[in-house]
Amino acid sequence: MREKSRLLTIGQFAALHGINKKTLMWYDEIGLFHPASVSPENGYRYYSYYQSSLLETILLLREMDVSTEEIRAFMGSRSEESLERLLEEKIRELDEQISHWKSVRKTLDNHRRNLRTLRTMDLSEIRITEREARQLVTVDIGPDVSFDKQVEMITGETKKYQLRRLRDASYGVMIPVEKLYEGDFDGYTKLFIEIPFPIKKAGLHTQPGGRCLRAFYKGPWNEMSRKYREILDFAARGGLTLAGFSYEIVLNEAAAVREEDAIVEIQIPLAP
Repeated sequence: MREKSRLLTIGQFAALHGINKKTLMWYDEIGLFHPASVSPENGYRYYSYYQSSLLETILLLREMDVSTEEIRAFMGSRSEESLERLLEEKIRELDEQISHWKSVRKTLDNHRRNLRTLRTMDLSEIRITEREARQLVTVDIGPDVSFDKQVEMITGETKKYQLRRLRDASYGVMIPVEKLYEGDFDGYTKLFIEIPFPIKKAGLHTQPGGRCLRAFYKGPWNEMSRKYREILDFAARGGLTLAGFSYEIVLNEAAAVREEDAIVEIQIPLAP
């Protein structure tokens, strides 16, 4: 304990906390953190070991982007209660940032996995696969909804679910299966946005889990009906019944130079 009561030079104290001594000088000048004593002879600053906890708190708050004004206000009325309130507020903000960056990482990982898969996959193959259910935000994009209104609704949904950019989530379009059976392969009715984090909220659309048909299309958009005819033929030969919606998503949008280079994944649930 006797050693801990000794004063440390500014260099020693800065080294102890892994910072530059100019930082301590600046904190002193702006009234944020003062040395324990200042030599009247040479003006040297000295710090006490027992100031370490307070400095580490300041450094932690600065690392969390708390402004010097906020820290100064806290220092002016420092108490256990005020520190707890400040930490709770910053923990909430940090949790939001962590959630955001987890979402971004998931999106990047999905893009990377899709691109790796596409390099080895036979794009002409139609197969039955299993998938997990997922929750989607949907926006009506039927012929009665203007383009401006679609953009307005998409913008509103991204804000509602705290998505900073559309890139924070996967998105695509939906066609009701009954339209496919009618031969209307351009009958898109909804845009979907997949929220990349767990959420329970009324009004979300559930893409059902279980068995579905999975196919891919690459080529001009106006010839995509060929792929849907292949899918319908495949289902008919296998005695399969399509259900719900067809979900389309472009897997290589960022890498496709031309529109016809885009690779579209198609997923259609199968009736039990």
